[in-house]
Amino acid sequence: MKIDLRLTFHYGLTIFLSAFLLFQVQPLIGKMILPWFGGSAAVWTTCMLFFQLVLLLGYFYSHWVVRYLTPSRQSMVHGALLLISLLLIPISPSLGWKPLGDENPTLRILGLLTVSIGLPYFVLSTTGPLLQAWFARERSGLVPYRLFALSNFGSMLALLAYPVAVEPVFPTLWQSYLWSGLFLCFVVACGLLAWRGRKGEALVFASHDGGAAPTWRNKLLWAALAACPSILMVADTSFLTTNIAPIPMIWVAPLALYLLSFILSYERRGWYRRTVFLPLFVVGLSALAYLPTMGLNELSIYVSMAINLSAFFVACMVCHGELSHLQPHPSHLTGYYLMLSVGGVVGGFFVGVIAPYWFNSNYELSIGILLAGLVAALAVLPDMKYSRPAWRRLTLVFTAVFLLALAWIRIDDHLYDTQGAEVTARNFYGTLQVFNNSERGSRTMLHGQITHGRQFTAPDKLDLPTTYYSPDGGVGKALQVKAEQGPLRVGVIGLGVGTLVAYGRKGDYFRLYEIDPLVVAIAYDNFSFLSRTPAATEIVLGDARLQLEREPDQKFDVLVVDAFSGDSVPIHLLTLEAFAQYFRHLNSDGVLAVHITNRFLDLRPVVKTAASQFGKDVRLVDSVGIPEKLVLRSRWALIGGDAAFFQHRAFGAATTVDTPSGFKPWKDDYSSIFSVLQ
Repeated sequence: MKIDLRLTFHYGLTIFLSAFLLFQVQPLIGKMILPWFGGSAAVWTTCMLFFQLVLLLGYFYSHWVVRYLTPSRQSMVHGALLLISLLLIPISPSLGWKPLGDENPTLRILGLLTVSIGLPYFVLSTTGPLLQAWFARERSGLVPYRLFALSNFGSMLALLAYPVAVEPVFPTLWQSYLWSGLFLCFVVACGLLAWRGRKGEALVFASHDGGAAPTWRNKLLWAALAACPSILMVADTSFLTTNIAPIPMIWVAPLALYLLSFILSYERRGWYRRTVFLPLFVVGLSALAYLPTMGLNELSIYVSMAINLSAFFVACMVCHGELSHLQPHPSHLTGYYLMLSVGGVVGGFFVGVIAPYWFNSNYELSIGILLAGLVAALAVLPDMKYSRPAWRRLTLVFTAVFLLALAWIRIDDHLYDTQGAEVTARNFYGTLQVFNNSERGSRTMLHGQITHGRQFTAPDKLDLPTTYYSPDGGVGKALQVKAEQGPLRVGVIGLGVGTLVAYGRKGDYFRLYEIDPLVVAIAYDNFSFLSRTPAATEIVLGDARLQLEREPDQKFDVLVVDAFSGDSVPIHLLTLEAFAQYFRHLNSDGVLAVHITNRFLDLRPVVKTAASQFGKDVRLVDSVGIPEKLVLRSRWALIGGDAAFFQHRAFGAATTVDTPSGFKPWKDDYSSIFSVLQ
């Protein structure tokens, strides 16, 4: 009995450790490469696609070796794979994969991840189904599917631990070493199980107790039930961050609920009950469909998030609960997990590749809602028992009407969102829209709910700076004060609609850095700041940090950092290494203007500690919104080493920033969003 318990613990610990490492390496490698691709949320979506693709390969490998190789050959092949994977640790992406600015970011990210962590991640991804098959071979009287719940528990623990206990404590280099050390422990544990199983008996792929081979209908249904939550998870995360609460790390919530639904569905007691969750499913899909139609201020952020996440969790519980009900005999478990992985890849490919490059707006959440309803109906309805034929007809009619109603709500909402839009376009970096407000006499570019630029349409007001760039705002004052000293040489990180060039005069030079080619096209085609300015302008396409690293000293009088997408922060633009580049490109008396307006983060400690490291002073300039002038509330941090500059009368209301006690400066290998949460 002790041997059995020890063996079960060995299997459970190895599976738990592999799942933990799988979900620790995801944010770790994402944090390493995010700065290279502009900090876009689409980087994480592409990483998720890579992880799902490799997971599919791992599940295919597990299915193949269990089905076609003898136990001794399984042990030899997998043992060799474990040893070879050790050659690629510690993990570290090669600098040669940094983008140049004109390549396809999706393909480059996939290639980078393949070379950097492909084999170790592949080995980890094989562990769940392979070890469950080995466990079923050794302990034929026990059902191994509880180990799947344990695997997802390890994944969720890793997911929650990273932002709370790993990222705030360890630099990325140490994170890599710690992960690599745990990976070595995993290789030893898994290798011992492989060695132990070399003399085992092969699994029999048919049985009198329900082991008949699953049909293709079963397999397609497995894949479809797995694909729907995958689509909903990524699409709903995008909806949350774009339309409800652009809170950093909010992506943790949907992913944690997604994993929790797996745990509850595959736990021994099985928490999923149709009588409870199917009515909630109808309510939840209705809420997911209707919530985007409501104005941003009709419900509080907390109520909107609670409704959204609750509905999402119910949808995951139904899909994963039905998957749990459709579990085949353990002799077919590798094929079962293979189809689950196929579904995850299909969902990830749809959201990560098809949607950004084929759609002109965010339609994937709507499609995910409808697919979830349809697939759940296909899984549940054929299995239901009816006391009378009339009940069956009534159920079918209700289901059809319900799905049509969901489709009507979502189609009507998308038509409303694009109504009056001069432009609705989308690419890897997000969805942009341009609206013309005839009543206000203005034209606006939006990224989701965030205003990225606005211009008056009246001929006599075309050159007035608006939004965050008014003459009373921090950057406006900096440009005006420096202009008193002569012609300006200005660098701008983040083009928007080109508003800042409205301050340009003949003899001035503006060098504008922009990563998104769609923003550049809209700034030229739908706004006139760039075409009307008398100053000379030049646009540099690509991530500003990477471009500045390659360029010779630009000798800017003013360098403006304003590349934030709403309230999300491209951390790589706020590290000490980034500030070193900024000051290298500034004149000795030059001024760095950093836009730190944010509803959720207090970025003052970040800029203060960075400025102090380089012996610079900081002043904060806060300005209020003036709707009739199209001016929005803003906070700018002005950083420089010229004391005379801050003594100018324009900065009479500017405030100093206290040195934060115990705040650890952000570096390329260390940063913590939790340290600056408001």
